Amino acid sequence: SVQLVESGGGSVQAGGSLRLSCAASGYGISPNFWTWFRQAPGQEREGVATFYTGDGDIRYADSVKGRFTISQARNMVSLHMDSLKPDDTAVYYCAVRYGGSWDTALSETSYTSWGQGTQVTVSS
Repeated sequence: SVQLVESGGGSVQAGGSLRLSCAASGYGISPNFWTWFRQAPGQEREGVATFYTGDGDIRYADSVKGRFTISQARNMVSLHMDSLKPDDTAVYYCAVRYGGSWDTALSETSYTSWGQGTQVTVSS
């Protein structure tokens, strides 16, 4: 199975930036969808951004469009977060999967390989 390890979380003031990284290992064939999720206290896990290696297509949740940038290369997926807001405070997870449709690309139920998560805290 694929092992995922996130890094780069931390605390920042509103308007600041952070970059998250996720390293994958333990696979032979590269996954197709590399995705970042987040979960705030008391809320459901939310798909934030996904990268499809087949054609490099990318999708973002409306809440982060124009502020977050996902990138993927070799065994890494990164999330650059700009103009952070207190509402971005959450534990951020990376996840990968093989195949599947775009309809479920930001749905947590379609992923079976997850990292342990990294905390991002944005203060006002």
